[in-house]
Amino acid sequence: MVNLRGMTWDHARGYDPMVATSAAYAAAHPGVTITWEKRSLQAFADRPISEMAETYDLMVIDHPHVGEVAKQGNLLPLDGLRDAEMAALAAGSVGLSHPSYTFAGRQWSLAIDTATPVACLRPDLLGQAPKLWAEVLDLARAGRVGFALIPINALMTFFGMARNLGHDVAEGPEHLIAPAEAAHVLGLMREIVALVDPRCLTLDPIGIYEWMGRSADAPAYSPFGYGYTNYSRPGFCPHPLAFHDAPGIAEPTPRGTVLGGTGIAVSAYTKHPEIAVDYAFWIAGADCQKGLFTASGGQPAHAAAWEDDTCNALTGNFFRNTRQTLETAWLRPRYDGYMALQDRAGDILHACLRGEATEAATLAALDAAYRESRA
Repeated sequence: MVNLRGMTWDHARGYDPMVATSAAYAAAHPGVTITWEKRSLQAFADRPISEMAETYDLMVIDHPHVGEVAKQGNLLPLDGLRDAEMAALAAGSVGLSHPSYTFAGRQWSLAIDTATPVACLRPDLLGQAPKLWAEVLDLARAGRVGFALIPINALMTFFGMARNLGHDVAEGPEHLIAPAEAAHVLGLMREIVALVDPRCLTLDPIGIYEWMGRSADAPAYSPFGYGYTNYSRPGFCPHPLAFHDAPGIAEPTPRGTVLGGTGIAVSAYTKHPEIAVDYAFWIAGADCQKGLFTASGGQPAHAAAWEDDTCNALTGNFFRNTRQTLETAWLRPRYDGYMALQDRAGDILHACLRGEATEAATLAALDAAYRESRA
């Protein structure tokens, strides 16, 4: 009897498809069981992969960790094991989902879930999604906008707006973003923060979608929030939401939002690597992704699911409506040290949005944190 242990994150999207696919895999492979544990998204992010790899055979991870993973050697590299299947996964990648787990010439995880900040609206309250930031501001002035702005989401918005405008992020040695460009983006963010409900500074995307999807008196629109197909599925919430491509800042293009999502990784310490690898390739493959994975509440990373009529019917055309945003999403830095920057920079930015720090002090602190992360 082989029992594999897995760790994922505590949300229907992160947990339910892992349980469903593991049950199906076990049914097809007598003598094998896979059990999953879950932690809050924040607790999951805070626990080092090195620690989890010593406890679990399988882990659902996000790609910014791969720089430290490559250095520490806690995960089993998946390249060179099944070349034909790997090539098919690369060809079926939505945007940079698959290559986001490639680092230092190795593949550390297989994309099974993808996301990026997209727009969301209540169809009963708003007819169509704005394509330009000026239109978003008009809605905000009318009190119709909700915005996920806890520290991590504020930082992803800061990066995404900068990339949409064509600004470099984390490219030079001294500045996270060139000072004048960073000041412009920060000014845009402060402007809309002054127009939305203060509770937005305490909410992540799930909080915004819960508000929009379960309250009669709720915002009609959210411009940037990591998408969750759950909220566009019939019966998940009283007011099903519709997701669309994100707005552009100066031009009507969603490019530059910050790629998210998760991948399935195998511990370097597992005693059953062949079985763990087999399961990982199966759930990342086209058939499972557009079938059981999506049907069980998952948010697939494979284009076969994004193009599938059944998957789109199940989610209110979530995949077709947001595809351009995913295809033009930006891959954030993954160097060893980036995660420390991400943890600090979100808090620095958030203090400014709360009115507790000046723009000048905020930009100086961001650059200092960036240089330290690169040291």
